[in-house]
Amino acid sequence: MASGRDPIHVIKQPLLSEKSTWGMNEQGRYAFLVAREASKDEIRDAVEALYKVKVRSVNTQVRKGKFRRMKFGLTREETTKKAVVRLEEGSKIELF
Repeated sequence: MASGRDPIHVIKQPLLSEKSTWGMNEQGRYAFLVAREASKDEIRDAVEALYKVKVRSVNTQVRKGKFRRMKFGLTREETTKKAVVRLEEGSKIELF
């Protein structure tokens, strides 16, 4: 890996939504919640190491935490980073 970071600390969890499930089945794209400080190269290396597949491309998005009104004031959600990973033809990840 580029930074020597353990892959399980880069990839937090796979994201399963209606849109990401469609992307898995139709386009070979998988969505993951990743560490905010992880780079695209680290994400690529972590997915290849954990799932034994070949990654074609990595796209990332940072979602800023929103303010939520609670009973006793405001709280702020955590800022998260999402990575959409596209695999080479013939590669597949079994999540279930």
